[in-house]
Amino acid sequence: MGKDKYNVIGVMSGTSLDGIDLAYISFKKGTTWSFNILAAQTVSYPDYWFKTLKNLTGLSKEQLAKIDEDYTDYLATVIKQFILTNTIKNIDAVCSHGHTALHQPNLGYTKQIGNLPKLATLINQTIVCDFRVQDVKLGGQGAPLVPIGDQLLFSNYNWCLNLGGFANISSEEKGGRIAFDICPVNIVLNKYVEQLGFNYDDKGSIARQGTCNKQLFDELNNLSFYKEKAPKSLGLEWVEKEIFPLINKYNLKIEDILNTYVKHIAFQISTIINLSEKASVLATGGGVFNTFLIEQLALLTSNKIVIPSNKIIEFKEALIFGFLGVLKLRDEINCLKSVTGASKNHSSGNIFRIDK
Repeated sequence: MGKDKYNVIGVMSGTSLDGIDLAYISFKKGTTWSFNILAAQTVSYPDYWFKTLKNLTGLSKEQLAKIDEDYTDYLATVIKQFILTNTIKNIDAVCSHGHTALHQPNLGYTKQIGNLPKLATLINQTIVCDFRVQDVKLGGQGAPLVPIGDQLLFSNYNWCLNLGGFANISSEEKGGRIAFDICPVNIVLNKYVEQLGFNYDDKGSIARQGTCNKQLFDELNNLSFYKEKAPKSLGLEWVEKEIFPLINKYNLKIEDILNTYVKHIAFQISTIINLSEKASVLATGGGVFNTFLIEQLALLTSNKIVIPSNKIIEFKEALIFGFLGVLKLRDEINCLKSVTGASKNHSSGNIFRIDK
């Protein structure tokens, strides 16, 4: 079981390409787990990595292997700078998600770059990483992985909703944790607002100026994924195949695309959270700052949408990947079969140690 206090760095790069989230966290095990985020930072991607990570699908194995090597080097530089900037001395492990390059769990495959063993040597720290691969080998979706953290760190909420590249959610049902991806969010919104020269739609102000196209709205909501039962997860490949061609055939103005898609997101989320009455919904992730989206969601539910501190909004995933690493170090379950559909609960991830 080991000790009951851990200081770790959680590292997360999401599909929306907002940057690399790093959080230095102290965890303590008592009757329940508690945490304190001691330092946190988002490092935006330079143009090279933004463009490279945006175009990972369709690459050969050799091309992807080279990018994996380079990205691991880049990630090491970012982590070392974070440690230096914050004068961090006491580190039990760096717990890194890496960046998802390919995710096709139904074909038994998922790939996160930046998880090579050399990362431990480059930063001279114990690394816990590659949390998804084992779950897929056990027949699971390899996602979402955050729900174990929701269960053990945020149990006072009925629903834990994350609005990142994708919207995903978790809750307790019949004594077990369930979780799944709901729909794409920033991975779609950001693509279209970039055509106007912005990285994201600040507060949803551009979407607010648009008009909802009812036909597109209905077509989006009729996509077969939304009729599937959990566990289920989404990847960039699905978005490129199903979402972008559907939106593009309408030749709408950008503000109308954004308005329609935001209302689609709100509709899909509301169909889930409205399964509970008088529920509390913890909302985190970059999408929370899209006030137009939050307003549209509030119109469709009577449940309470709880917006936490900015640190938790922005760094909850980095926090929880740090926690997944702690559980792995303790050889405790960090991946739930009720969430991913794997054949069993398990302690997922690789540990790369260095001699200190």
